[in-house]
Amino acid sequence: MTIIYFILLLSVIICIHELGHLLAAKKFGVYCYEYSFGMGPVIWKKKTDETQYSIRAIPIGGFVSMAGEPDGDEAYPDVVVPEGRRIVDKPTWQRIIILLAGVTMNFLLCFVILSLIILSNGAFAEPPRAIIQTVKADSPAERAGFKDGDVIKTITLREVTTKPETFQDVQVFLADCRDEEIIFEVERGNETVTLSVVPEFDQEYNSYMIGIQAPEYNVVKVNLFNCWYYGAVEMGMIARMMFEAIRQLITGKNLNQLSGPVGIYSATEQSVSYGLTSYLFLLAELSLNVGIFNLLPLPILDGGQVVITLGEAAVGKKLNPNVKLAIMGACWVLLIGLMVFVTWNDVSKLFQ
Repeated sequence: MTIIYFILLLSVIICIHELGHLLAAKKFGVYCYEYSFGMGPVIWKKKTDETQYSIRAIPIGGFVSMAGEPDGDEAYPDVVVPEGRRIVDKPTWQRIIILLAGVTMNFLLCFVILSLIILSNGAFAEPPRAIIQTVKADSPAERAGFKDGDVIKTITLREVTTKPETFQDVQVFLADCRDEEIIFEVERGNETVTLSVVPEFDQEYNSYMIGIQAPEYNVVKVNLFNCWYYGAVEMGMIARMMFEAIRQLITGKNLNQLSGPVGIYSATEQSVSYGLTSYLFLLAELSLNVGIFNLLPLPILDGGQVVITLGEAAVGKKLNPNVKLAIMGACWVLLIGLMVFVTWNDVSKLFQ
């Protein structure tokens, strides 16, 4: 059953993404050859108007083929596309909307699922502000001069500074800290105080700690009208954690925490064991993850295609096809290398 849930998870996320591209393309009159659920040989197909809708043998993912894309045109060489119906014929702003429609659908899926989960719970725990409720006795924070009630304004770690809005932002930013100096700027009454602290390893929590505690969460009642607001709040908190993870990836930190398909399979198995709500939360989280990842400015991703489209519009000519092919090839090598690395990470964790 885990395999079924795993396939369903990936398929929903990818098909929703591709559906966004399809709907936007059709809205602007782009000729779409096919919208497919799954990959590999076709086992069922139906053509309505001009687009073929199909189900393929390998039920993972999906795709949409548009006129004007090399892959689409090569797969359907006999189809006569009306003049002006290729994606390359459309104005720049329409092409960008089509490119971004996939991630928009991923964000929308995440938002709706989180909002409905919160509605079903009937309550939402609002994250507390970045205020220190309690400084633990004989902790690094106490020795560094932290006081109860200090409002955290900025944190600097490894020459990177953040301005936390909530205490959760503090925890996310310091998630990979070690026994190294961390600089805090805190507001204490009418003055701003700069404090330096070095975390110490805590055996109980198996992590480095400085010894500060957050205020209690404020639990609010949720109904059909305000669940959408709290869904957006929850989505924003998850997005900030993902951006922090991407920052750590770029700087080479916490690479052993990266996961790929094997890790997602394990997470699916665990979430299913906890029930439907946990599984849907994983679906929402991964959908948001896919959306954010696709915004990265890599040519093989939607974000990179947007950058190329804007660049071509700015200079008034197309990027040399050979140069574009070389850049995309290099990006594919990078992405495949990353996939091999994270898969090795996931497999290694199974034997720990």
